[in-house]
Amino acid sequence: MNLNRVHHVAIIGSDYEKSKHFYVDLLGFQVIRETYRAERRDHKIDLQLDDLELELFIAADRPARPNYPEAYGLRHLAFRVDSVEETVEELGQRGIVCEPIRVDELTDKPMTFFFDPDGLPLELHE
Repeated sequence: MNLNRVHHVAIIGSDYEKSKHFYVDLLGFQVIRETYRAERRDHKIDLQLDDLELELFIAADRPARPNYPEAYGLRHLAFRVDSVEETVEELGQRGIVCEPIRVDELTDKPMTFFFDPDGLPLELHE
């Protein structure tokens, strides 16, 4: 088997402007392309951050993400950063609230969570 790495991650959002603003303006993803798919009544925005590609599907008529207890499926998306503390400070300056920083009990590295406009958990990890 020749699996090299993850090609992309797909996320479904509910609000085009809020989601695009969050991922592009606040987190720094670059837009590769944008498409409106009339037959599916959704927008698809392909985004890139370094080697990570993110497919952002925007459709207002999808069910809300279940939270607690967590449902089967993608649990969260994690970003490796040089400094969790500095990144939390920068996100705070952009109006994004993070949970308190804690130490991952398995890696002994600092980590925390924040959430996208639809409540998808996003992790910062050193």
